[in-house]
Amino acid sequence: MTGIVVALALVAAVAALLRWRRPAWYWLTFGVTLAMVRVLVRYRSVMDACGLTVPPARWRLALARVANRPIPEPRSPRICRLRPTRTGLVLRLKLRPGQDAFDIAAASDRLRHSFSMYGVTSRELRSGVVEVRMTGYDVLKRVQMPTETDTRPMRVPVALREDGAVHYRDYRAIPHALTLGATESGKSVYQRNLVAGLAPMDVALVGIDCKQGVELFPLARRFSALADSPDAAAELLDALVGRMEDVYQLIRAEQKITAAVPDAEIAADIWDLPEHLRPVPVVVLVDEVAELALYANKEQEKRRDRIVTALVRLAQLGRAAGIYLEICGQRFGSELGKGITMLRAQLTGRTAHRVNDETSANMAFGDISPDAVLAAIQIPAETRGIAIAGDSSGGWHRIRAPHTSLRQAVNLCNRHADQTPDVPELAPFRPVLSGPVAAPVPSSKPSPAAV
Repeated sequence: MTGIVVALALVAAVAALLRWRRPAWYWLTFGVTLAMVRVLVRYRSVMDACGLTVPPARWRLALARVANRPIPEPRSPRICRLRPTRTGLVLRLKLRPGQDAFDIAAASDRLRHSFSMYGVTSRELRSGVVEVRMTGYDVLKRVQMPTETDTRPMRVPVALREDGAVHYRDYRAIPHALTLGATESGKSVYQRNLVAGLAPMDVALVGIDCKQGVELFPLARRFSALADSPDAAAELLDALVGRMEDVYQLIRAEQKITAAVPDAEIAADIWDLPEHLRPVPVVVLVDEVAELALYANKEQEKRRDRIVTALVRLAQLGRAAGIYLEICGQRFGSELGKGITMLRAQLTGRTAHRVNDETSANMAFGDISPDAVLAAIQIPAETRGIAIAGDSSGGWHRIRAPHTSLRQAVNLCNRHADQTPDVPELAPFRPVLSGPVAAPVPSSKPSPAAV
């Protein structure tokens, strides 16, 4: 008996230590089993306490009266599946007649407390079926990306969501995006993760970094074109507009629309072209977009109008030509001048790190979701890397990118430097590199939290 007590005490001590120091290990060893038992045992009482039950059907009540039996209890949503994950549980529910997916979403905070989970989110899969994702611990405190991710062409895993799922940057689904963040908010690390994910792919990277290139030029061996000043940016954007027009001429030449051509073979963008004719897609990363929109005299104003016009044209027309925009900045507001709000309207993807004012958050999410605006301005300064990601559909998530140092990003870009495509239109803007590719230098051990 004493041996059993000692063993139980030792197991409890190990569980407590893992929960304190390694919450992910604790969840995989002890937490997932305890959580599943807790959910199944408490399910009916929790649903009733949260107001997520419906009265029994009339025929059941009539049958109970005829048979002189007790009145049936209110019915809870039916559990279709309870699946454990490496970060929590996924509960799929079939709603009863009269229930709505909004009822589950409104009760998510009460479900979190009742099931003793760290976080609860829900989404409607189809009519009458809701998926509830529950996390067992704070997955954003120590970001650990899964070893296997669903990678596809032009789809990059860049961060981890608060529900434990991977956040992807899918350029085929969301061509253009806006990323905001104050100084030391984690915006640069998010951008490095994006470049690191794109580096192994067959894609041309184009960078515009008006901070004299301090952010993007260390990664220059994987870039097909780079600009470090507003004047160079204006020339580079004009070249991209010219490439876009040439690609459209190529698509027109290959359409060959006749009655004999099947609908599936009619080309409307570069992805409909045969692989041997398909131009390489281009991702344009603009760092500190405000530097392109500010001006101090008439000459700079003309240059500014030229830059903004080119960006708006690329945002409106570039998707079919395989040109995708990634606009980054500390501030993005209407005070940057005419054309800025028109550009914002074309940036479907929105990511906001910690911002210093509510106006910037409104420019990111004001036309999407007021809740996302509130979440963005509530990000604490000490949690660098936390961001709110959303799109024009109104959905949003809290995410955090894993910490990637500049040295790690440089090593990765140097490793894939031979995959840098030569784009004739961008040849004059190819960064000039002297000397051979440096051997990768071991990077220092990253901190456990994303920076």
